[in-house]
Amino acid sequence: MIERYVLDLQEADETRVAVVGGKAAHLGGLSRIEGIRVPGGFCVTTDAFRRIMAEVPSIDDRLDQLSRVNPDDREAVRTLSARIRRTIEGIAIPDDLAAAITRALARFGERAAYAVRSSATAEDLPTASFAGQQDTYLNVMGPAAILQHISRCWASLFTERAVTYCRRNGIDHRTVHMAVVVQRMVFPHAAGILFTADPVTGNRKVATVDAGFGLGEALVSGLVNPDVFKVRDGEVVARTIAAKQRAVHALPAGGTREVAIDARRQEQPALTDAQVVRLVRLGRRIEAHFGRPQDIEWCLVEDDFRIVQSRPITTLFPIPIPIPETGDQENHVYVSVGHGQMMTDPMKPLGISVWQLTAMAPMCEAGGRLFVDVTRRLASPASRAGLLDALGRGDPLIRDALETVLDRDNFVPSLPDAGPGRQPAAGASAGSASAGGASAPIETDPAIVTALIERSQVSIAALERDIRTKSGPALFDFLLEAFEEHKRVLGDPLNIQVIMAGMEATWWLNDKLHEWLGEKNAADTLTLSVPDNVTSEMGLALLDVADVIRPRPEVVAFLRGVEDEGFLDELPKLAGGTEARDAMEAYLDRYGMRCVGEIDITRPRWRERPSTLVPVILDNVRNFGPGAAGHRFERGRQKARKKEQDVLSRLRALPDGERKADEAKRMIDRVRTFIGYREYPKYGIVSRYFVYKRALLEEAERLVRAGVLPEREDIFYLTFHELHDVVRSNRVNDQLIQQRKDAFRSYHALTPPRVLTSDGEAVTGAYRRDDVPAGALIGLPVSTGTVEGRARVILDMAEADLEAGDILVTPFTDPSWSPLFVGAAGLVTEVGGLMTHGAVIAREYGLPAVVGVEQATRLIQDGRRIRVHGTDGYVELLP
Repeated sequence: MIERYVLDLQEADETRVAVVGGKAAHLGGLSRIEGIRVPGGFCVTTDAFRRIMAEVPSIDDRLDQLSRVNPDDREAVRTLSARIRRTIEGIAIPDDLAAAITRALARFGERAAYAVRSSATAEDLPTASFAGQQDTYLNVMGPAAILQHISRCWASLFTERAVTYCRRNGIDHRTVHMAVVVQRMVFPHAAGILFTADPVTGNRKVATVDAGFGLGEALVSGLVNPDVFKVRDGEVVARTIAAKQRAVHALPAGGTREVAIDARRQEQPALTDAQVVRLVRLGRRIEAHFGRPQDIEWCLVEDDFRIVQSRPITTLFPIPIPIPETGDQENHVYVSVGHGQMMTDPMKPLGISVWQLTAMAPMCEAGGRLFVDVTRRLASPASRAGLLDALGRGDPLIRDALETVLDRDNFVPSLPDAGPGRQPAAGASAGSASAGGASAPIETDPAIVTALIERSQVSIAALERDIRTKSGPALFDFLLEAFEEHKRVLGDPLNIQVIMAGMEATWWLNDKLHEWLGEKNAADTLTLSVPDNVTSEMGLALLDVADVIRPRPEVVAFLRGVEDEGFLDELPKLAGGTEARDAMEAYLDRYGMRCVGEIDITRPRWRERPSTLVPVILDNVRNFGPGAAGHRFERGRQKARKKEQDVLSRLRALPDGERKADEAKRMIDRVRTFIGYREYPKYGIVSRYFVYKRALLEEAERLVRAGVLPEREDIFYLTFHELHDVVRSNRVNDQLIQQRKDAFRSYHALTPPRVLTSDGEAVTGAYRRDDVPAGALIGLPVSTGTVEGRARVILDMAEADLEAGDILVTPFTDPSWSPLFVGAAGLVTEVGGLMTHGAVIAREYGLPAVVGVEQATRLIQDGRRIRVHGTDGYVELLP
C-alpha cells in the first residue's frame, strides 16, 4: 500500500497535483532542476486524505453547509470550520496507513527532524496561491508526533481563513483534497523569500529578496522586518537593511522558539550582495522551468541555498501581447481602454474579441482587459505632446504615469517626427474619438447632429433587417461585414468633428473664462440640459416610468417583491399593471440594450434582465413627485441660460469686453449644439452589440440542441473566430472553455493599471497637488459645485438604494448608471476623466462630481457623511 499512500518527493511533479497537491508537485519539479537543492522527503497522498474523510460522520452534509455559508459571516464560518477540524483531528489513522508513513520515515531517518507541511490540490496554482491558508509545522521529531501533525495538516484544509479564501475564489471544498509533505528540516543561517518579479510594481525584470536570520518563519509571521534587496540585470540596484531584533530557531528536542539577536548583528545584512545575486540567478532558473514569475522560499545553509517552496505569484497583472505579434524585444507602453470606457471589470473572451473587431484602434488583451499600445506615439516628439495633452485632460493620472515612463533613460527612445503629409496614428488614446490631425471646422448647426443621428438609426435598422435571414457560417461572414460598417459609421469624419467640436468648445470656455473672469469649470453650468444627450434622456425617461407606477399601489407593492425576470408578464394581472408594463416595455424598447459594463457584449442587457431597473424605479417613486423629469430638465436649461447671461455681462465690462463676449457667446452656442452628441456614438455601439448578441445566442441555442455545447452562455468563453470554427465544425474544446472560465474568475482579483509596460510594471500616476486639506481624498474635478451628504457606496447598480441627498460612491459609472444620477446629490468614482460618460452626465444633471479618486470605495465607508468639492477636485471625510 506504500505506492498508494506515500510517494517520495522526487517521484512527484506538476502532472500529479491531484495526487500530491500543489506544494509537493512544485517541490518535485524543483528537485529536477539542475543546480537546485531541495531537502529530501516524501508526500502522504490525497488517497490517504480521502480515506480519513470517509470516516468523518455526515461529511457530505457538512460540506454542503460549507458551500452555502456567506464568506462574510465570520461567526458561521468559524463555528462550522472548527467543528470539522476537531472531528478530523480526532479520527485515528488506520494501522496500514500509519505503517506506510512510518516506513517512509525510516528511509529518511526516524530520529531526524522534519517539517510537516500541507499540500492542497488547489494550492500553488497559477490562479490561486493559497499562501498561508493551511498549516505548516517545523522541527517535528518522532513518528508519533509526525502522525499527529499530519492529522493537523489534513484538518487545516478547513481553517477559517482557508474556508473564506475558497469561497471568495469560487472553489468548492468538495473538489479540494489535502496531501501532506514530510520533509527533512534544514537549520539555516538565514532564510527568506525571493520574488522573481517585483510584487509591488509587477516589473518582471526586477527581483526582490527578503532576508532575515534563522528560520523563515520570523519573516512569514511578521515577527521581524526583513532586509530587502532589489536586483536587476545581475546587479543589486537597491537595498534596505532592517534592524532584525528577533529570529526563530529550532529547539533540540523539537519545536521552535523566538530568540533575541545580539545587538551587534541586528543591522548586519543577512546576505551579502554576491549571495543575493547568486540566489536571484537560481530564481531565474526556477522561473524558466515553471514558465512564470515565482514566489520562492529559500534557506541558506553553510553558503549553500536550499529551496523549500516555489509557487506562482498570482497577484501580478499579465503583460499584453503586442499587436501584431511581432515577437520583438522592444519596450512597449500600454494604456488601459477600460479606464477610458469607465469599465475596468474583466471581459469574457467573446466580449474582448468583438470589441477588438469593432474598435477604431488596434487593442491587445491582458487579464481580461484591453489596452492600446501608445509606444510609437510617445516616441515621436510631435505626436507625444498631443497624446499627453489629450490623455491628461481626460485623466491626469494617466498623463503623470506616462511622463514617469518618459523620464526614464531611453525606455521609449525618440523617433523622428512624422514628415510632411504624414500624421501620427489615430485612436491611440484609449477609447477616445480623437483624430490624428486638425480638420476644417464645422458650422454650429443643430441639423448636423440631427442628420448624424438619423444616419445611425438607418444603419442599425438595416442591420436588424438583414441579420434576420442569416445563420450558421453565413452569419459570421455577415457579421464580419457588419463590423466594417460599424467602424465606418464610427469613423465618419463628420461624426468625429462633431464630438471634437463639443469637447474643444468645453475646453475653450473653461480655459478662457478662468483666464478672463477667474471662473473655474464654467462650462459645467453652461452645458446643463443640452439637447440630444441620449444618456441623460435615459435617466429622465425612467422618472417618467416612475410617474406611471407611483399612483398604482398594487404595482408598487408587487415590484418591491420582484425576484425573477418574468415579472413583466405578471403585471397585467394587477390594477394598473398593464399601464405599468407598457411604460416599462417602451423604456426597454428604447434603452433595453444598455447594461453595466456594456462594452462587453456578453453582459446581460436590461432587456434580458429588466429586474435590474426595479430598485431605481422604486427609488424614483419614493424620492420624486409627478413631472420631475420635465421640471428637472427645464430647471437646468434656465440655470444654464442665467449663467450665460451672467458670464456675457461680466465679460462686456472688461477691457476689449465686446470681443470677448462675442467669442464666448459663439462658443456657448457651439457647446450647447454639439456636446450632447458626445454620448450618441456609444448608444449606437451598444445598439449594434445587442443585435449581434441576439444572433450569436440563436446560434448558441442551435449548438446546445445539437449536443455540441452544454449551455448557450459557453460561447462567451470563445473568441469570435473560435466560435465561427465551432459553428462550422460542430466540435468544441470543452477543456478550453473550462480553462477560460477559471481564468476569468481569477481576473476579478486583479486590479488593472492605467499604464502598463512590457516589463510588466504597473506605473502609478499621482496628482501632485498640495492645495487640498489634510486627509482629503484627491481626484479630478469634473462637475462644479459643493455638496455634503451621506455616502452610499454602491458596487452593483441592482442593489442601489438612494435617498434624497445621498452621494453616490462607486468604482466606475458607464452610461447605464445614469438613471441613478437622477436621485443622487453628488458623485465620487475611482475611475474617470473629464470627458468620460459619468462626468458628462454629472454635468448635465448639475451633480457636483469628483472622479479618479483612488480606492474611494475602500476609504469611504457606506453611510459616512462626506463633502464633495466638484469645483476643486477633492472629497472631505466628515466627523
